[in-house]
Amino acid sequence: MYNYQRRKSSVVRIGDLLMGGDNPIRIQSMTNTSTDDTEGSVAQIERIVDAGADLVRLTAQGTKEALNLKPIREQVRKDGYNIPLVADIHFNPNVADVAAGIVEKVRINPGNYVDPGRTFKKLEFTDEEYSLEIEKIRRRLVPFLNICKEHHTAIRIGVNHGSLSDRIMSRYGDTPAGMVESCMEFLRICVEEHFKDVVISIKASNTTIMVRTVRLLVENMDRENMHFPIHLGVTEAGEGEDGRIRSAVGIGALLADGIGDTVRVSLSEDPECEIPVARALVDYITARKDSHYQTGPERHDFYNPVSPQRFMSAKCGILGGGQPVCVIGSETSGADLSDKGMASYSLRELEYDDSVVEYLLSNPELPVIARSNGTNPVGTWRAFIFTLRSAGCLNPIVISRSYDDGRLEDLQLKAAADYGVMLIDQLVDGVIIQSDKFTDKQLTETAFSILQAARARFTKTEYISCPSCGRTLFDLQQTVARVKASTQRLKNLKIAIMGCIVNGPGEMADADYGYVGAGPGMVSLYRGKECVKRNIPSEKAVDELLAIIHADKNQ
Repeated sequence: MYNYQRRKSSVVRIGDLLMGGDNPIRIQSMTNTSTDDTEGSVAQIERIVDAGADLVRLTAQGTKEALNLKPIREQVRKDGYNIPLVADIHFNPNVADVAAGIVEKVRINPGNYVDPGRTFKKLEFTDEEYSLEIEKIRRRLVPFLNICKEHHTAIRIGVNHGSLSDRIMSRYGDTPAGMVESCMEFLRICVEEHFKDVVISIKASNTTIMVRTVRLLVENMDRENMHFPIHLGVTEAGEGEDGRIRSAVGIGALLADGIGDTVRVSLSEDPECEIPVARALVDYITARKDSHYQTGPERHDFYNPVSPQRFMSAKCGILGGGQPVCVIGSETSGADLSDKGMASYSLRELEYDDSVVEYLLSNPELPVIARSNGTNPVGTWRAFIFTLRSAGCLNPIVISRSYDDGRLEDLQLKAAADYGVMLIDQLVDGVIIQSDKFTDKQLTETAFSILQAARARFTKTEYISCPSCGRTLFDLQQTVARVKASTQRLKNLKIAIMGCIVNGPGEMADADYGYVGAGPGMVSLYRGKECVKRNIPSEKAVDELLAIIHADKNQ
């Protein structure tokens, strides 16, 4: 809780690469070329590896694409790249069987490996019928595991919030518990079959769902004595500044707790652009292992990491009392916050003695600024906040940190990782980001973007866009740019831009509108979960989307 310590996971072999245990956190990405394109896929794999990746994933929609993994792998090896390749499989377990004999790792999705693709139908299962469905999974999964054993192929069980099966939805709903159980059904079979080379991912575009679900998964695995390595990622994070901030919020929150053995930052950009972002994030968090040791209360009954609730602090002006988290700029007057001023503490220097607690207990409406400029700000903030809250202090708490990075992108990545977890856990009432390298406007906008990425406060249109892959049915980067240019003045909307149908309707379930690839050059448009226009030529789809939005606004 207070000091960085890597979660102890089991070790998985992926070709010559070891993942988990004491091995470094591995960085990866995914190609966006057609897997039928041997030359293009090889060239992109090599660019991704040259950027620093430890392994690379390719989609295999069908048997033809799976078989073409062999010449791709052979050429990559011939070129001197001994990189493990991973096949990404959806909908067709037979394709997974083929891929398992070719590449070093195969990713399967429990939501559609045996269960049919999600249709949002409400199904009813008796306990007996539900057990029969699990047995159906076993009958199909065990032969695949046997192929993997024969070829020494690892697997990733990859659960996506956007592709939970209707069966899981019928019993658990669209919840973290449903996502975890979807994974655990497959893990239990792996354990019973003594198959150990398993990596797990549970992803969502919503960072709070992603963080809470992975924490719940770890709890459940510990309970059943499982310790498989975990792959971290935020699906459909987007591109540019927003994509980097959203990824850093979700991935950084879990890395801060020592969870995570491999990372993919999913950006709607060229895949090699993902690698330096992931590397910078991992290096920033893991540097905390040598930080100053922090102590805090062993018990903190007001806080549950799996389902954190906002602490009801005392209200003081625009701070506390359940009001939206406040962004405080360097130009903000103290009078705007409280007529009593603010108590400010440098946490590296502060000893949490009784005099501090007594003073704040006697002044419950006095806002507190908690400044941390050490290596592990999350640990120092938690130790301070948990000490105050455990003692019964109700004071509104503002967290503050100063950065000396020369590039705004670097500051944004670090600040998102630092502040994001505190916001997801609903521990603070305000934030201050400080730097003498950037303007107050830049720092304030960064803070609001972090708040939005952590689902703490919405102040602008949010774009949910997938990273392009071999399944993408249109030019994703150009489309994201066109949609953003046409809609950025609209306020408080969530717009999803999805390259294909695999995760589209599910991942954008909480979006107001969706733009989803339906076929080569064709797009379907959604209002919430409802498809309102099908198979529109992509060159007309943005205008059609705008027409739907404007028509709804005028109703």
